[in-house]
Amino acid sequence: MKQNEKTYYHSLYQLAATLNSARSGEAIVLSIVEGVAKAMGAKGCSLMLLTPDKKVLLRTATYGLSDWYARKGPVFADKSISETLEGKPVAILDATVDARIQYQKQLKEEGIVSVLSVPVKLREKVIGVMRVYTAEPRHFTDADIDFASAAANFGAIALESARFYETIQKDYDTFVEETLRWRADLGYEWMIEGSTVPAKEPGALIPPGG
Repeated sequence: MKQNEKTYYHSLYQLAATLNSARSGEAIVLSIVEGVAKAMGAKGCSLMLLTPDKKVLLRTATYGLSDWYARKGPVFADKSISETLEGKPVAILDATVDARIQYQKQLKEEGIVSVLSVPVKLREKVIGVMRVYTAEPRHFTDADIDFASAAANFGAIALESARFYETIQKDYDTFVEETLRWRADLGYEWMIEGSTVPAKEPGALIPPGG
């Protein structure tokens, strides 16, 4: 096994462990873009998600890029390596002159030369892109593309898990509020029966009716 493949294997193991941690979805995604950039020896990495109308890519997490570059303007899906949104990884050797890049001038000023763009998929549906940026010309290998693609899908899972947790937590909070309201309506009677509200322990989830 080549050295970079060993690095990618170890990095994916670490990312999987992070994905299975109790950290927030946002923190996990930030760890993923940082881990990808470091493992690939890249200048930076970003993960962008499609808006509901699929017209704009919103930068969700970045590592190694300046605030100036990250806030350069809206990234339009049809003007910025649109092939990736069709599910195809795209490697660009010199992004400063490639017509598929929307902000060529800004990218050059940021010191970016090569770009690898891979789709972020959730249940086979493309929901965004992950991009890896290098400061030197780079021919991305199959191992590079496979690693970045796997990491991008970890990001999708982290974001979905975060939304799932928030939904469950919201349902439970609503359940507790409704229980308290119900007991307030009953007045003193519930106290005689010795009823209690389920304790809301850190990390403990009790679904409505559960």
